[in-house]
Amino acid sequence: MGLIRSLAANLTRVRQRAARNQQQVGATAPAHSLPHGQFMSNNGNNARRCLSLQMMTSRRRSARRTDGVDKNVWVEFTQLAAEYKVVNLGQGFPDFSPPPFIQEAFCKAVSGGPTMHQYTRAFGHPPLVKSLAKFFSGIVGHEIDALEDILVTVGAYQALFCAFQALVDEGDEVIIVEPFFDCYQPMVAMAGGKAVYVPLRPSGAVLSSGDWVLSAEELASKITARTKAIVINTPNNPIGKVRYWPLAVTSLPGMWERTVTVGSAGKTFSATGWKVGWAMGSGQVIKHMKTIHQNTVYHCATAAQEAVGHGFEREHKLFGSPESYFQQLPATLQQKRTKLAACLESVGLQPVMPEGGYFMIADISSVKVNLNDQSTDEADDFRFVKWLIKEKGLATIPVSAFYSPEHRKEFDNYIRFCFVKDSTLDAAEEILRKWSQEQ
Repeated sequence: MGLIRSLAANLTRVRQRAARNQQQVGATAPAHSLPHGQFMSNNGNNARRCLSLQMMTSRRRSARRTDGVDKNVWVEFTQLAAEYKVVNLGQGFPDFSPPPFIQEAFCKAVSGGPTMHQYTRAFGHPPLVKSLAKFFSGIVGHEIDALEDILVTVGAYQALFCAFQALVDEGDEVIIVEPFFDCYQPMVAMAGGKAVYVPLRPSGAVLSSGDWVLSAEELASKITARTKAIVINTPNNPIGKVRYWPLAVTSLPGMWERTVTVGSAGKTFSATGWKVGWAMGSGQVIKHMKTIHQNTVYHCATAAQEAVGHGFEREHKLFGSPESYFQQLPATLQQKRTKLAACLESVGLQPVMPEGGYFMIADISSVKVNLNDQSTDEADDFRFVKWLIKEKGLATIPVSAFYSPEHRKEFDNYIRFCFVKDSTLDAAEEILRKWSQEQ
């Protein structure tokens, strides 16, 4: 601590001395009348040294790549939900444990000896990448090389980060289909790219996520000589629209070599806190993502990877059978989806039934509430969510947060709910029941 205080004191003295010398230099001769880098003063050498130090210490602290990407809807509404101690259907994680078989695999891994607590292969624990290759080769219709075509990451988040950093260059354009998870645009921007947006639009009576369509003509109009990538999320967050072609497209000629597929155990096995994700694609593409990975995170938790590997081995054997977790989880979520939709309808909200995933959006247009005490500068859905938190004790997420500024106003009449919950969904049901009775 003594050294730090000394450095701080010396830095303050340097700045003060530099400021005094700058005043002396300014009084002696105008800067524009002197050759570059030269100053006239009684102590010219000291002036140059102090001014250089002043310029060094006055430079901005943050890199420009962080400009404009600091705001985060999750931070804002998580803090608000915590402040009011409300029932939270905003954040997308289960309030129940992962299935017993994968918990047991994790416990077994943790007690499996020294190797489970040390570094494993940097680009993916061998048992895990082999399990992933075996499981997904049949689905994508391509024989996946476990060691070349797969990168294991700290959740899907890091897989996305590696993809954008490795593949997007300064000035490249990346087409993002809206609505989109809010990390896509900042990651594109920090890689030096430019996000270009194409929204899904509701068509006709909006009863399900299948009624939201992507215009092929609009998408084609956004493709330019600078287009580097198109980001597709399925099931779409927050709408729940399912597209099967992102996996099928890899079987088309030339597409395996130019497609990266990202996934995670967080959503697959209801274990978001394990942060085990992966990216799959041609080794000629994945190798560049490995370069980013090895120079940032380098390695993911060994025991968690071991457990996820066992999970995929089990699911490969049981795939399509009633015992498969990949069959059981959707059936459970369908019941929860039906339950939430009925509760929302009871208070006048209009749910859009998702085809997949565990998020549901609802149209707030027909609900008449007094938002006069909310900020009029904010979008309607932001104001409604804040009212819902403060007045009803229920937290959700405004859907316009998933859109670009150019399209945000078109979709600010929706809010997002997460229904992958047990006790939390029950508590929300009680809140909505009381609200319905008040009407």
